[in-house]
Amino acid sequence: MSSLLSEIEATFKANDDFFLLPQNIQGIDIVLMGLTSLIDISKSIEALEEKLVEKNLTKKEILMQLNNSGEKKTNIEEISSSVIEGKLLVLVKSKATVITLKPIGKKLSRSVESSENEQVLQGPLVAFTEELDTSIGILRKQLPTANLLVKNYTMGRDINRKLSLLYCKGKASQKLIRAIMDKIETSQDKEINNIQDLIKVLGMRSHSVVAPFKITELPEEAAQSLLKGKVALFLDNFPFALILPGVIWDLFILENDRNFTYPLMLAIRLLRIVAIIVSLIVPGLYVALVAVNPEVLRIELALSIAQSREGIPYPAFVEMLFMLIIMEFIIEGSIRLPKSIGPTITMVGGIIIGQAVVEAKLVSNILIIFLAAATIANSTIIGFQNAASIRLFKYIILILAAIYGVLGVLAGIFLIGAHLASIQVFGISYLSNNLKKEGAKIG
Repeated sequence: MSSLLSEIEATFKANDDFFLLPQNIQGIDIVLMGLTSLIDISKSIEALEEKLVEKNLTKKEILMQLNNSGEKKTNIEEISSSVIEGKLLVLVKSKATVITLKPIGKKLSRSVESSENEQVLQGPLVAFTEELDTSIGILRKQLPTANLLVKNYTMGRDINRKLSLLYCKGKASQKLIRAIMDKIETSQDKEINNIQDLIKVLGMRSHSVVAPFKITELPEEAAQSLLKGKVALFLDNFPFALILPGVIWDLFILENDRNFTYPLMLAIRLLRIVAIIVSLIVPGLYVALVAVNPEVLRIELALSIAQSREGIPYPAFVEMLFMLIIMEFIIEGSIRLPKSIGPTITMVGGIIIGQAVVEAKLVSNILIIFLAAATIANSTIIGFQNAASIRLFKYIILILAAIYGVLGVLAGIFLIGAHLASIQVFGISYLSNNLKKEGAKIG
């Protein structure tokens, strides 16, 4: 016993938040151990005494009650892992084992709140949290069926992190589920500290601009995705679900749209499709029509554009690239600034910069209209990662348009389409429209 206690002390002696508290319960000498940063000591001791002392149990009954309340640990690695997880350890001096109990922990996580990054007009307002079990519970409440299955994994060798795989029995392809499980089970010793690590564990392309999965904070979106045959991954301390496989429809289709009437749903989704096209091609099309192929325009429009660009010292490509980079600064700044001042600063900054560059004859006023249309259209795309992908793709079209004109715009669209068609997530094409049919081909 003393050697085990000494070994535990030696393991955590450098941690000032580690505690050892000798206690005597009904004549039984015990030592309580844990981390003060994770455990509410006074409340945990009070709960333990209430459970054992006030019932007037005998020593034998107390020991039996302790054994039934927790798990026995004899290995120092298991004991260390339990301490780090926030368990309360009870070392009975007359025994050479440690019993782990669930203590009253300190409240370190936020309560269930509405989504911060995804706005809901008509639908459930709750969102996932950083607590993995809480997020799974929210999803179970949204999808109350016995066919919802959960598979838990512990990832990492030095830093343990929980990973949960969820799917609906009879909906998702068994070959897809087995492929994901095999990837996870063969990489359980790898650390997962971020989404890039998870992509590597799953064996997906880490250099792809397009996200291989759909990321959502909304239980309704996750639940409906599972019913469509997809699979959800929850990572501890990450307040969102990762839906596999990701497909192109994730850019402009929300399950929440079904809470509107059918014509409205179609109109909203069509609007998002048009917005993606506008965001992609408008900057490049402006450069192509102004600098390379002005003959495509009607003579009145061409003269109007030429007049607006009178005195502009830069070619159209440099002009558009300069303003696009400025807009990227504004968008990134609006994300990083505090919410209390972010919208105000970015709005004022955008107005002042836009007006100043036009008056200084650095860019034309027509370009500002094209730029605003492309930026607003990009904001309608579902998911920040999807919107960021489109923001990058438009530079490819812009460069090709500056060289080849309208033909370059078409070539850029073709290249982007070919790239999307080449993406596969566990054998399922990114452009797939039938997950069950595609999933059956895996293996």
